[in-house]
Amino acid sequence: MISQHPHPRRIRVGIDTGGTFTDVVAVDEVSGEITTTKTPSTPADPAVGFMAGIDKVLGQLGVGGDSVAAVSHGTTVATNKLLEGKVENLGFVTTEGYGHILEIARQSVPDGYGNSYFWVKPPRIVPADRVKTVRGRLAADGSEIRPFDEESAEAAARFFKDAGVDTVGVCFLHSYADPGHELAMRDVITRVHPDAVVSISSEVLREYREYERSVTTLVDAAVKPSIRAYVDTISRRLHAYTTQAAPAGRTVPFYVMKSNGGVLSADEVMHQPISTVLSGPAAGALGAAVVADAAGFGSVLTCDGGGTSTDVTMVRDGVPALTTEGTVGVYPSKISMIDVVTIGAGGGSIAWISPEGTLKVGPQSAGADPGPMCYGNGGHEPTVTDAHVFLGRIPPRLLGGEVPLAVDLARRGMEDLAGRLGLSSERAASGVLEISAWNQANALRQITVKRGLDIRTFRLVTFGGSGSLLACRLVDVLGLSGVVVPLNPGNLSAYGLLTVDVRNDYVQTAVMKQSGLDCVRLERIIADLTAQADAALQREGFSRDERRFERSADLRYFGQAYEVRVPVGEGDVTAAAADAVASRFHDEHAALYGYDFRADPRQQVEWVNLRVTGIGPIRKPALPEVDPGRGAARAVTGQRAVYFEEWQEAAIYERAKLGAGDVVAGPAVVEEFSSTVPVHSGFEARVDRFGNLLIEKTSP
Repeated sequence: MISQHPHPRRIRVGIDTGGTFTDVVAVDEVSGEITTTKTPSTPADPAVGFMAGIDKVLGQLGVGGDSVAAVSHGTTVATNKLLEGKVENLGFVTTEGYGHILEIARQSVPDGYGNSYFWVKPPRIVPADRVKTVRGRLAADGSEIRPFDEESAEAAARFFKDAGVDTVGVCFLHSYADPGHELAMRDVITRVHPDAVVSISSEVLREYREYERSVTTLVDAAVKPSIRAYVDTISRRLHAYTTQAAPAGRTVPFYVMKSNGGVLSADEVMHQPISTVLSGPAAGALGAAVVADAAGFGSVLTCDGGGTSTDVTMVRDGVPALTTEGTVGVYPSKISMIDVVTIGAGGGSIAWISPEGTLKVGPQSAGADPGPMCYGNGGHEPTVTDAHVFLGRIPPRLLGGEVPLAVDLARRGMEDLAGRLGLSSERAASGVLEISAWNQANALRQITVKRGLDIRTFRLVTFGGSGSLLACRLVDVLGLSGVVVPLNPGNLSAYGLLTVDVRNDYVQTAVMKQSGLDCVRLERIIADLTAQADAALQREGFSRDERRFERSADLRYFGQAYEVRVPVGEGDVTAAAADAVASRFHDEHAALYGYDFRADPRQQVEWVNLRVTGIGPIRKPALPEVDPGRGAARAVTGQRAVYFEEWQEAAIYERAKLGAGDVVAGPAVVEEFSSTVPVHSGFEARVDRFGNLLIEKTSP
């Protein structure tokens, strides 16, 4: 450990744990100085890499743990558990007569019927023999049709105890309208099987649609033990580290990133583990939104390339798009989350040959251990990183020399792959990168072209350790208007953690037609949701004056199977206010789908869900500006052979020496601590006042 500083400063730290590296950003709350670093992730125990990152960045600042003012963390613990299918020893309790809800599921078929003749539904999250039903029934409005039956509830609880099932999800029919039966079931399980971890749907997702609510509740239950153990371990180690030589009773706020673009205290996350399933990607999207907005681009696409995967999303008017129709792995999770598409196309993605002799890239990854062949840690399969190294696009070292790369091993991997394909090594390596680029391009098309948007009108913000390596090729493939590469792109997700507020989402279904709207009931539900959000913010330590609330509603045309979310605004929910909400719904529906039924009195508007988000503001670091440039030539550190369609001598630039207004013309490679940016022939990169590289195509 490092020595303690005699006069502690106030340092806020953002730390994002990825598959290969743990990224760290620290900001001095007084001076605004920002410091970044990376350290290898430790998949066997992520807490080790977390604490190593904290210690490393504080060491760079020359301060000790007593200087830490707050820590915000993005984690993949819940995501990895679901992606790897490690959902075991799980039980499910539902209403009598609905024991097969997980089999029935939904009729939606991926990729369209034309390509899915032999598609079968994904495996159940809970096997049929671990589903128990309990007598009792509620109506859609919450009124009781049959009372809760404690005898059948006790029988279910005893079954789970005797079977050694310690994690249970409970979802009763229409419990979104009244949680009474679910609360009674939880009490029974706690009494009969006190070691069980229980999630109830009325606390996880108070919305209708029984299948999605059931699976979301079960996902929450599945990740709860892992998240609780991980967050508890981190909290204890962080507390011990930050209280050395500090006043007794000192507590450092520890926040965890949520999927909805906010953070939550570690104590609250224990009760809402499912809210962290897209923790890391959400932080990156928010950081990219801040950078793009400062650069003058309110609506952009983002591309976060890591070692294992690439995450893409869309930012509209400075705000990342949200959805409640997301999935993690094969499991639908109907919680509010940033609309991220994730593909297995990272720097560690493995290049392989199918039985038909076709070159494939990913989704299998070499991960952090053993990693790509060029890491020299025993990896024996060529990866995207090996192709970049062999073609000279990545220097023979990473992290300023901390991670040396074995170019000869990368070459051996490409030569072996080329021999099996009957190609030259350069053609094989270029093929690996081309497939990886098209994989990323197809993901970007999913969030634009498939939704009726012209992708050519967008700029792309690239970040992550590998996110910018294929930037120029993506411009060619997609016809993008340009690319924005932030300073320290490999640490942008960690920076994003320092730019977000505490956010708590509360929702309740209340299906009503506009023509028969019960404004008194709407007002009562919104007041109840607001009270829940207010209580949560109070527990987080925010004063009454600091707390803010955003109100919204999900509306649709009667008969539709999907909703559109629109703001409700402040004030009483009067008939006039409800009409204004309906008008906004017409506008948003037209913007999203190209039409509306505003002028057709036969087509009624229907309210479905009411939502309240409680927001506790956290101080955000200002983006620093760079000094004016004095010519890009000052940043040239040498030349090396780089393969862009052919071997060329490319100038190598040290990014830290580039200033505002400097222009780098391709072929070139711009290098920095956390990332590398190849600039192809026919492209140039201009440095703006925030140090961003603005890449544009200059010739056909």
